[in-house]
Amino acid sequence: MQRIACALTLFVVYVAGLSSTTAARQSGPYSAVTTGDIVRLEDTRAGIVVPVVTPMSNAYEMVVKGQQIIRKTFSDLAQFRERPGLNGIPLLAPFANRLVIADDRGQPVEPAFYANGQKYSFDMGLGNVRGPIPIHGFLSAANSWRLVEAKADGRAAWVTSTLEFHRNPRWMKQFPFAHTITMTYRLQDGALEVRTRIDNLSTDPMPVAIGFHPYFQLTDSPRDEWTLSLDARSRWRLAASLIPTGETEPIEPLYGDPRAITLKDRAFDDVFGDLTRGKDGQAVMSVRGKSQQLDVALGPNYRAAVVYSPKASAFIALEPMVGITNSMNLAQKGLYKDLQSIPPGGSWQESFWIRPRGF
Repeated sequence: MQRIACALTLFVVYVAGLSSTTAARQSGPYSAVTTGDIVRLEDTRAGIVVPVVTPMSNAYEMVVKGQQIIRKTFSDLAQFRERPGLNGIPLLAPFANRLVIADDRGQPVEPAFYANGQKYSFDMGLGNVRGPIPIHGFLSAANSWRLVEAKADGRAAWVTSTLEFHRNPRWMKQFPFAHTITMTYRLQDGALEVRTRIDNLSTDPMPVAIGFHPYFQLTDSPRDEWTLSLDARSRWRLAASLIPTGETEPIEPLYGDPRAITLKDRAFDDVFGDLTRGKDGQAVMSVRGKSQQLDVALGPNYRAAVVYSPKASAFIALEPMVGITNSMNLAQKGLYKDLQSIPPGGSWQESFWIRPRGF
């Protein structure tokens, strides 16, 4: 009887272990380990670990050779799930940054936006769009992403999840364009690629104004010793409301060399455009410390970048943006010419890459 009881105990432990759903896929230096709803991507050769909460499609950490390069304001994963805020690498959708109809002085008039020449007013009573100047969309805390795959081979490790926006009536009430979003985090060659695809299921063209808001930190030096580099020629002028006026100004008279901007004594909450690109089509934002460096490389469909870093902070947000702040409303006024749109039944896709160096 004792042997039977012991066997039963081992069986229960085995079943309990199965219920935690741990699965590993590994090939060479790359692995994708699934435990419950977390997928842990690892590149052992580069010393990079990226865990992703798949129901949120959010990489809540990025550790490079033991150094955490993404700012954390939560004490544990349970707290992150409860109040994700702008932690990890949050998607800002269906619009990034501020979106409001404003007057000629940039002062907010109505929480609404234009698309295809038609005005759409936000339903503020729903509670998912907040404030007199709506900001950062309403998907950063969404927890209904569906895992598509988590794999590794000899060249990379990746995890893909999809969100069926059109199935949520509260979301469709605020942004009535039926679509799905598919995101892939891919570790490859010492870099993390974040790829986003949007499929327009609606009968009208769908404007694209998404972005991402990762907060980065270096661990080898304080913020005042960091140097910012921007592949951009101009900065959009902002009203007191932080809404672009439609005018731009060249960067060099403001900062000198755009590839050697010191953060000391400077605060940033700026929108940059007229991005310059290498032969690979990428525009790069970088922050450098004593030896550490983080590059954020934007694919061609990211047409703008936001940099946010208050003086007293210990972080810098390097934000890939498909378009500038309030792009849909500025396009309606004829002040922004670069708004992207997806035709009915069509798709939009782009990537940005986070490349750590000197760790």
